[in-house]
Amino acid sequence: MSIVFDENLDLFCLETANTSYIIGLADHRTFVGHVYYGRRVRRQDLRYLLRTGEAPFVPSGNERECCSFYDTFPAEYSGNGVGDYRESSIAVRTQAGQHAVMPTYVSYEITDQKPELPGLPSAFDREHTAQTLILRCRDEVLQLDVDLYYTVFEENDMITRSVRISNQSKEAVYLTKAYSACMDMDDDAYEMLTLHGSWARERQMDRRPLGYGKTSVGSIRGESSHQEHPFMAWMKSSTTQTAGEVYAMHFIYSGNFIAQLEKSQFDSIRAVMGIHPADFSWKLESEESFYTPEAVLTFSAEGLGKMTRNFHDFYRNHLIRSKYRNQKRPILINNWEATYFDFNTEKLLDIAKLASQYGIEMLVMDDGWFGHRNDDSTSLGDWFVNEKKLPGGLNYLVDEVNKLGMKFGIWMEPEMISPDSELYKEHPDWAIAVKGRTGTLSRNQYVLDFSRKDVRDCIYEKIRAILNSANIEYVKWDMNRQLTDLGSLALPADRQGELSHRYVLGVYEMQERLTRDFPDLLLENCSGGGARFDPGMLYYSPQIWCSDDTDAIERLGIQEGTALIYPLSAMGAHVSDCPNHTVGRNTPFKTRGEVALAGTFGYELDITKIAKEEQEQIPQQTAMYHKYNDLVREGDYYRIASYRENHFYDCYMVVSKDKKEALVTFVTVHARPNYHSLKVRLQGLNPNLDYRLEGEMENECVYGGDLLMNAGMLVPSEQGDYRSYLYHFVAD
Repeated sequence: MSIVFDENLDLFCLETANTSYIIGLADHRTFVGHVYYGRRVRRQDLRYLLRTGEAPFVPSGNERECCSFYDTFPAEYSGNGVGDYRESSIAVRTQAGQHAVMPTYVSYEITDQKPELPGLPSAFDREHTAQTLILRCRDEVLQLDVDLYYTVFEENDMITRSVRISNQSKEAVYLTKAYSACMDMDDDAYEMLTLHGSWARERQMDRRPLGYGKTSVGSIRGESSHQEHPFMAWMKSSTTQTAGEVYAMHFIYSGNFIAQLEKSQFDSIRAVMGIHPADFSWKLESEESFYTPEAVLTFSAEGLGKMTRNFHDFYRNHLIRSKYRNQKRPILINNWEATYFDFNTEKLLDIAKLASQYGIEMLVMDDGWFGHRNDDSTSLGDWFVNEKKLPGGLNYLVDEVNKLGMKFGIWMEPEMISPDSELYKEHPDWAIAVKGRTGTLSRNQYVLDFSRKDVRDCIYEKIRAILNSANIEYVKWDMNRQLTDLGSLALPADRQGELSHRYVLGVYEMQERLTRDFPDLLLENCSGGGARFDPGMLYYSPQIWCSDDTDAIERLGIQEGTALIYPLSAMGAHVSDCPNHTVGRNTPFKTRGEVALAGTFGYELDITKIAKEEQEQIPQQTAMYHKYNDLVREGDYYRIASYRENHFYDCYMVVSKDKKEALVTFVTVHARPNYHSLKVRLQGLNPNLDYRLEGEMENECVYGGDLLMNAGMLVPSEQGDYRSYLYHFVAD
């Protein structure tokens, strides 16, 4: 059993293959405290770690110092306004205008099931191997039940946390904060690791010392955002990819979030994660419940690399539901950077005809096929085909593409509405807006109020009609702006604070309907590139567009940060034209292909206009994809070196689960003068196996796994920036 309660010690022990998470009850089973999280330990008396025998003593032993006790006790879910001045996990506003809330322990339940979260994406347990602990707490004054959910995924060293808050009183209460996880521990000179960025440079790794006070990242943009990511880790400065202890939290949510570490006056750390409380409130009527999204926790004693592989395996096995999660995806070509809005049926078919000859398997028609949209200023919401561009409509185009032996995909932006559209003329009230205030445009568009069922139903029926009109096998679902002017004509005044969360729930409902009604559809989520690359979206789509920046060198950093927590199979990655449309850089076509191999792999260019020598490399690249994709998609990822740190080369590898095959990708970012070959130590191999090096080497060589990991392999020093090399090792 992975969860055990010791009745004599009042300790809950949550065990994974390599970790222990211990929760203790203090003061006659009143308070729920965090005891220990780390390397697995034997079940024993760990109560001393709560320090309840030290001043300030528990309230029943020293009621005159309750405030001091509250402000130091290591809580599993912190209250608000009663003496704990660190970050609270929950806050309320009562009908009397008061904010105090203090859940205390009532009872527990251990179940062999993984409960679903109504309306929310969450991890699943198809093999029925996970156990769940429910700690039932209650604020007796408010008659507010607060149930803490912990599910243990033993084989993945993962614990998920969420909270159900239920109003048992006879009058409504307003939640103004409802986090999903809280954990207190002693500081150990930790550093904090987060992922920051902006459009075209998402998920850049940022590691910094942790000082006193609060250090947080978050989003109030209505989405997880380009700028920050719902993830944080903390570790010692000496922690590397291969050594050191790492704690990490990730949030299965696609809206406003906060991830925060707070170092207190007593050198303790409080880690919290949840929906961002800014402008949030939720009216909880009598007998109603609110479910928080799920937070994912992991601990690694083997550096960041082990943390990464924990996340990868967990998401592949317990979050991605699509039939494609374990399947090779079709190699696609997208016409966006090839044509932008300037295309017609003839142009698309010209691209498809040549692409089909070179082994590309799907044509994706991007923005500009609907309404009267010839630029980005019109027609969002008018989901009907522009037959001036596409004579004969979708059916003719798709049939012609299918005749070439190719699949067909399409781009949509269902959450948006253009002021210049038939839909807006009919329903201007469907846009999110503050009454009486001129709305803030972005990309000349507004956001539809997806908190409204009538809006969702109308848009969904339009989408369904398009997908039923032709043999469409792929949808790229985009969202090209963030939320502003938060107001809904459908919500009463005291529920306006629910809009952002209800919006996200509406998006989830739409994608749930889409994946249910079209189970064979390959769905790829996108948000102006990678602004909504988060676990919530991954629940509905097995892949997400990583970034609008397709430059191979920029992608090294973007994909490194993304692969820190997401499996390579989830990263949308394409080969694009040069000079690159974002940064103007020229890189070898070979390098562009080998960098895109660490992802879903496709093309984003006009194949009819690129150089003949580049066209001729495409069959080699499509063959490369088919040869290596099973390994890339399902193998274990190891980060060898980052050019962000060493400034001249980048290196990573994927090793099969049985350790009999490995693929190493090496990219010279900046060539160096007068240097010998570079020694690179590999990771993840079986030290007792011999590996044969295949590929473009003069002679095939055999190396011991122990030799490659301890002594290393040599990469020759060659002239030229931006050159890439693949090294394929197969066990003899």
